[in-house]
Amino acid sequence: MPPLDHDTSVGIKATEPGAHWRGHAMLFPERSLPPRTNAAGLRLLLIFVTLEGILGPRLSLLKLLHVSVPPPWLRIPTMLGVALLAIRFVARVKFSDLGLCPWRSWSATEKSYFLQVLVIANVIFLTIMAGPLKRIIAGPSAFDRVWMVFLPYLLWGFYQELMYRGILQTELTRRWGQWPGLIVSNLLYTFGPLHFYHFARGSAAIPTFAAVFAIGLFFGLMFQRSGNLWLPAVFHGIGNMYIDGTH
Repeated sequence: MPPLDHDTSVGIKATEPGAHWRGHAMLFPERSLPPRTNAAGLRLLLIFVTLEGILGPRLSLLKLLHVSVPPPWLRIPTMLGVALLAIRFVARVKFSDLGLCPWRSWSATEKSYFLQVLVIANVIFLTIMAGPLKRIIAGPSAFDRVWMVFLPYLLWGFYQELMYRGILQTELTRRWGQWPGLIVSNLLYTFGPLHFYHFARGSAAIPTFAAVFAIGLFFGLMFQRSGNLWLPAVFHGIGNMYIDGTH
């Protein structure tokens, strides 16, 4: 067997036996995110609280009150841009320290799993939502809908993963350990400001909360095992793009 190539910048193998199936079993090569100071971690948490604990709920409340808010094509990229700028220049944390690693540093398992899921997810969603998608394509504003609805909701999934997995989960994990960090961040993702509006539905919201918690746990575990935020961020974005974009 030829020697395995290594990327010493991240400490993972570039090729692994069984790379094409190991990702589905969450058997990613270990990737340790760099340590950070308590001050940087606190700044990250302040960014999270500001965007998700203050700004996000106010926008959601305005929508519930039927008050005009910026459309998704403007609101979502703006929030994502603010988050990225704050991480880099307020928290002074590198994006790679939150799991946004360049493609060249990905292991063979990560690359194979990413490409497989990318194809599988699109095939499944295109099949399930063939009817709504055909109506959208046949409509007079199909091109505008792609740019003003589908792409913003793709970014919306990326934003959520950046906030709840990239910032919150990594920082709570650093402070409390892997499983407490994963569970608490997912509880906040499920029942916190992002999805709190479901409480208005009473007991009818139980299946929704259960689904949100399960999906969030899956993404959180994927991130915990791989240390690669691109995986859950892109997969989450694809789901949002089809589910929210066709409604």
